[in-house]
Amino acid sequence: MKCFQYFKDKSGSKGQVSAPELKQERKSEGFSGPYRITKSSCAGSLASPRSIPELYEAKAPNLRVFSFSELKQATRDFNPRLKIGEGGFGSVYKGTIKPADGKGDEPLVVAIKQLNQNGLQGHKQWVAEVQFLGVVEHPNLVKLIGYCAVDGERGIQRLLVYEFMQNKSLEDHLFGRVPTGFPPLSWKTRLQIILGAAQGLAYLHEGLEIQIIYRDFKASNVLLDGNFNPKLSDFGLAREGPMAGRSHVSTTVVGTYGYAAPDYIETGHLTDKSDVWSFGVVLYEILSGRRSLDLGRPKAEQKLLDWMKRYPADSKKFSLIMDPRLENQYPISAAREIAKLADNCLVKSQKQRPKMSEVVERLKQVIKVSEEGKAEEKESPLEGSEIQADETEENSNYRLSESWKRRMAHLAKLGEQAEGASRRRLLMLQRAKVPALH
Repeated sequence: MKCFQYFKDKSGSKGQVSAPELKQERKSEGFSGPYRITKSSCAGSLASPRSIPELYEAKAPNLRVFSFSELKQATRDFNPRLKIGEGGFGSVYKGTIKPADGKGDEPLVVAIKQLNQNGLQGHKQWVAEVQFLGVVEHPNLVKLIGYCAVDGERGIQRLLVYEFMQNKSLEDHLFGRVPTGFPPLSWKTRLQIILGAAQGLAYLHEGLEIQIIYRDFKASNVLLDGNFNPKLSDFGLAREGPMAGRSHVSTTVVGTYGYAAPDYIETGHLTDKSDVWSFGVVLYEILSGRRSLDLGRPKAEQKLLDWMKRYPADSKKFSLIMDPRLENQYPISAAREIAKLADNCLVKSQKQRPKMSEVVERLKQVIKVSEEGKAEEKESPLEGSEIQADETEENSNYRLSESWKRRMAHLAKLGEQAEGASRRRLLMLQRAKVPALH
C-alpha cells in the first residue's frame, strides 16, 4: 500500500484556506502523482531521509498566503493585457502586491500563475510546485513568494505567486520571440545562462538530503532576471528521486517532446540522468539558436539532434551549426568543447552520462578558457575561412579542369585543321605531278 500527500482545508469550510495542512491518505497502487512518503513516515524508520512533504512542513510558514481578492486586485481582475504566459496549466499574469511587512509605498512586482479550474492533474501539479518550491532555495531556482487556495461558490481557485523575471525566458531570446528592443544573446551571456541552469539542476540532484528530478528541463522553463541570471521555473512535473537501493523511479512518461530522454520514454524509468539528456539538448539549442524540433525547416533539418550529427565538433564544417546572430564573436575552441559536452550528455546509455556536478565543472573550465582568450582563434571566421578555402580550392580545380578541356579541344581542332591542310597540299602536288618529299 502506497501513501501520498495532499492539501486539505483544516476546517472544511468553503472560504480561503489559511494554510496547507499535510494529511496522509491511502490510495490504490495505481496512483501516479508526484509524491511519495519515505520509510521515515510510512514505516517509522528514523534513518531514512525526509520526504518533500515532510521537508515542506518545516518551511511552509515562509510562504505568504494570499486571498483571491488580493490577487484579483493585483492583476486588475486578471486583465488580458497583463498576461505574460500561457500553457496547459493555465495563465501567468504580471501583477503588483504590497510588501510582506506592509512597510513602504513601493509595490512588489510579481508573476501570478492561475491554474485552470478543471482537471485533477492541474491540482496535483499545483501541490507539487508549492511543496518543491517551498523546500528548495538556490540562486538559480525561481522563488515562490506565496499561494492562494480557495474553494468557494465560484469554484476551486489555485494560484501561485513568484518573483517577477524581467527578461522572460531563454526560449524567448534564442528563438526570436522577444521584442525587437532586445539584442541577440552574446556568447558570454549564453555561457552565463547555461552555467547557472546547470548549477540549479546540480543542486536539485545533489544539494539536498533527498534527490529531486526536475523532469521538464527546456529553454522555456529557464527564466532570466534583470541581469540575465537564469532561474529554473515550473516544478509541476518534478519528482523525488529513487529511494535507497533503487536505481530509478517508475512513472508515467510526461514532459516535452524533443527534450525527454529516449530511455525514459521507452521504459518509464526516471533518473537524474533523464535531466542530463534534456540539458544536452538545450546546449545544442544555445549553440545553434535552433529549436529541438522545428517543423518549419527543411525535412533534413527539422530534428536538431539529427541535423547536428552532420557537423561533428572536430570537423572543419562544425561552425556551420553556430547561431548566425552571434556574428562570429566567440572562440571556436570553446564552442567545440560545449558541443563535446552536449554529446556526453546525449549518450544513449544513461549510466555513461555525466552527473550535473561534473557538467558544472566542465562548463567552468570552458568559460575560463573563453574569458582568457587563450584559444588561437578568438573568433570563428578562421574556421569559416578554412571552409571557404576548401570551397575555393574545389572551384579553382573545377575551373582548371574546364580550362584544360577547352585547351585540349582547341588543340584537337587545330590538329584537324593542320591535317586538312596537309591533305590539300598533297593533292595539289599529285595533280602537278611533283614527287612528294618523304
